[in-house]
Amino acid sequence: MTTPQSDPSQSAPEQEPGGKMSFFEHLVDLRKRLINSALAIAVGAMVGVSVSKRVFDFIDIPMRAALRKQNLDDRLVYTNPTGALNLIIELGIYIGVVLAAPIVLYQVWLFIAPGLYKHERKAVTTFIFSSVFLFIAGISFGYFVMLPYMLDFLIGFQGSFRPLISINEYFDFILIVLLGLGVIFELPVLIFFLALFGIVTPKFLWKNLRYAILVIAVVAAIITPTPDALTMLIFMAPMVALYFLGIGVAALVVRNKAKRAAITDQEAR
Repeated sequence: MTTPQSDPSQSAPEQEPGGKMSFFEHLVDLRKRLINSALAIAVGAMVGVSVSKRVFDFIDIPMRAALRKQNLDDRLVYTNPTGALNLIIELGIYIGVVLAAPIVLYQVWLFIAPGLYKHERKAVTTFIFSSVFLFIAGISFGYFVMLPYMLDFLIGFQGSFRPLISINEYFDFILIVLLGLGVIFELPVLIFFLALFGIVTPKFLWKNLRYAILVIAVVAAIITPTPDALTMLIFMAPMVALYFLGIGVAALVVRNKAKRAAITDQEAR
């Protein structure tokens, strides 16, 4: 009488080849991923430098529009001989990083994926795509919504002075604004990790909603370079919406953790 043989693929979680790699093999693989990422960024930077002037012509549209509204010359200037060249190179490097980001993320994925189970791979994939989407959404909100309001106010506040806008200072200004908003839009991702490790719960987030709105108002007042209430409210609106989105994300995390705990208890019995 033969006893039925159990399927090894169902008896235990699938074993990943990455878990059997030695420490030295992990270092070799990490070196390979770093080299590939650096090459991707270098190639992206070369492409970025070649198109950076056209990209800046798009970036400076809000500034030129604000100057024209005040009946001013809309041409930006540079105040030292290397100003334009430095801007082209700096912007080209940033463009290169953006262009290489998918390849860099893919290299990160190739490094960590072998050590993950199937459900963990899905979670990481969702995390990467949601982070990229939220970051791009924050930059888009900053460029199309925030910058026009901010620049209109700042240029309109000229008084008896005449603005002379440097291309380098303008680029530094929008870089801080856009990257800052891109990072702020990652709030749901931050809440996801806090909920995942049990630091916050949906009930806690909802109970402290009034304090969260107060903190958001303070952050908006500090970050927003204009003192008018309208710009501050425009800045606060997406942050409050992202907080509510974070509450929903935390609720999903808690529900999934409860389901897994129930399945584990049933299997233990």
